[in-house]
Amino acid sequence: MSRHPSIKWAQRSDKVFITVELPDAKNVKQKLESEGKFSFSATAGADNVPYEVVLDLFDKIDVDESKSSITCRNICYLVKKAEDNWWSRLIKQEGKSPTFLKADWDKWVDEDEQDGEPGADMDMGDIDFSQLNMGGGLGDFDADEPEEEDESDTEEEIEHEHSESQAATPASPQVEIKA
Repeated sequence: MSRHPSIKWAQRSDKVFITVELPDAKNVKQKLESEGKFSFSATAGADNVPYEVVLDLFDKIDVDESKSSITCRNICYLVKKAEDNWWSRLIKQEGKSPTFLKADWDKWVDEDEQDGEPGADMDMGDIDFSQLNMGGGLGDFDADEPEEEDESDTEEEIEHEHSESQAATPASPQVEIKA
């Protein structure tokens, strides 16, 4: 009897990322069908344990534009969707997902964040951030007051003081210690 490999997934409007986590997979067989069927089988481990999974994906896919990559740690699939739209889940089966199927949070992007930086299109309305007292580390910043001159020593003054102090200090005798 075969086992199910651990599978992670994420999506964009035009593609789905599917990662089969199966280190040192051998005899990898994969098949994608345009109506949305994803099939995978392989063996792994010293005992060549068989792994197999068949998923009915949520919608149709473009098999010709889909790609896969096999590495020593996992098998990655970039599955092109037949239509650009967000799926509410990876598989057609409603209810709780199988335990071996998880979200890939490293690749996950929410639908409203797909086209740019997260939060780039957020409307902040009439929020006055200066009134929030969030402690941004700027201290008592007041843009209306002119900046006072810094009274700290410049690099040249420090070097001059250092050379004067060395000239005033008598050289200490070198003591040689013999063992």
